[in-house]
Amino acid sequence: MVKSFIKALLVFGLPIAITPTIAKAEIAGLTDCAQSEVFQKRLAKTVKKLEGRLKKYDEASAPRLAIQQQIEQTKKRFERYSSSNILCGNDGLPHLITDGRWSHAAEFILPSIIFLYITGWIGWVGRKYLQLVSKTSNPTEKEIIIDVPLAASVMTTGFAWPVTAWNEFAKGELLASDDSITVSPR
Repeated sequence: MVKSFIKALLVFGLPIAITPTIAKAEIAGLTDCAQSEVFQKRLAKTVKKLEGRLKKYDEASAPRLAIQQQIEQTKKRFERYSSSNILCGNDGLPHLITDGRWSHAAEFILPSIIFLYITGWIGWVGRKYLQLVSKTSNPTEKEIIIDVPLAASVMTTGFAWPVTAWNEFAKGELLASDDSITVSPR
């Protein structure tokens, strides 16, 4: 069931979420990065600064090769921004539009879903680890000094946390009862 859900999410959700749309410059003075003069100047300035550092090293030295690689990566990054229809501001930097318009959904929805999934996974794995550790002979020590084999096994099973959380919620195991929660007197 989990595999079919993930496959369906990837087949239907991913192409919709990552498909870029044509940027329109009606938003707060932003312009298409490919047409932004400031964006092009920023590229030239960045490359020029790296080329200045390049002159300090010998032809075949490791630092020179690393800087040459960094120049190529910089050019590729700026090219990706130019071709992706992202909008740039007066500072020459790309801006993501997160004002709720569906025309800019690809800039925010997929990264936010991935963020929520990863943070949920971290929380779920931590919760599960603490539950398992609390059943051992010395739980306080295993909270301080992490049992790596146990933590690794919990981490590998944590990827299905949304389904597991829903199943625990449906069974009534996810939330603690009001009787088991201590309340301080007021």
